[in-house]
Amino acid sequence: MQTISLVRQNGYSPRRVETASGGLKQGKRMSKIYLVDDDENILTSVSMFLESEGYEVRKFHDGVTALEALKTSPPDLAVFDVKMPRMDGLELLRRLRQTSNLPVIFLTSKDDEFDEAIGFNMGADDYITKPFSQRLLGERIKAVLRRASMTSIEMPVPQEGDDKVIRRGKMVLDPNRHACSWDGTPVRLTVTEFLILESLARRPGYVKSRDQLMDAAYDDQVYVDDRTIDSHIKRLRKKFRKTDKTFDGIETLYGVGYKYKEA
Repeated sequence: MQTISLVRQNGYSPRRVETASGGLKQGKRMSKIYLVDDDENILTSVSMFLESEGYEVRKFHDGVTALEALKTSPPDLAVFDVKMPRMDGLELLRRLRQTSNLPVIFLTSKDDEFDEAIGFNMGADDYITKPFSQRLLGERIKAVLRRASMTSIEMPVPQEGDDKVIRRGKMVLDPNRHACSWDGTPVRLTVTEFLILESLARRPGYVKSRDQLMDAAYDDQVYVDDRTIDSHIKRLRKKFRKTDKTFDGIETLYGVGYKYKEA
């Protein structure tokens, strides 16, 4: 497998991208990907490329139609254009996140005033700026699916009898089942949020830098900057505070990083 080294640019930490040797599979079936974009040329060219890589692809021209399909027959990953008629990508993601942690990658034009921090804060897993190479998109999809495959998409309450479960005060985290709860109440986390929280919770009291959290969550596969981690931390706190308004388990050490409080 060939590895391409990437140089640090525009504040982004350097990451490496590995060339794909074919589409990922979930178990013994092809991974299913939904493409949502109002540009027919992009839909056609990208779907042909992904199908040649071994993925099952379904195309949608607007967010409204895609949302219905996402609810009734969810894929393994979805790619949303940001600007679309009827319902844009941000609104589509907002509605999706009410019920699902499905991995999502945004497509955005370099001319759009798209703030990646807003997208990540809403629960996006990655984004790519147009124009982009199909190979790059394929690598991003592969990386996100790899991260998602490390966990289960279900949201059970962690099993107290499992010695691999992480217990930190009222929080219980089960990496094997992708389950998180606070004081017995399930907390729904995306793949990236779960991996960041797990990295912090494994060593409470120890400070993790943003680079360390990026390595834990992104597996060295994509470009992310410091604001990305800040956005995920903000979203984690928000989710826990829906269950407990006094939640203060994640501490910020300005200029250094984050740590999970010792019980």
